[in-house]
Amino acid sequence: MNFEEDKKLEKLGEKTGYLFSYFMFTTILFFVLTFLDKMPAGWAYFHIMTITMSIAVSGTALKRSLK
Repeated sequence: MNFEEDKKLEKLGEKTGYLFSYFMFTTILFFVLTFLDKMPAGWAYFHIMTITMSIAVSGTALKRSLK
């Protein structure tokens, strides 16, 4: 008998957690920058999303290249 855990559910949980963390961090960063008046005029939530996404992608690329 094979009693292995379901890896699909584990991967789904990891991806869901990553997306939730991404949006939570982006939202908090957006509100902090807005509250401190550090956002450039004309910028919106989408610009902060782009910046945090580029940081996340570059971190993942660096991690894969160092493997």
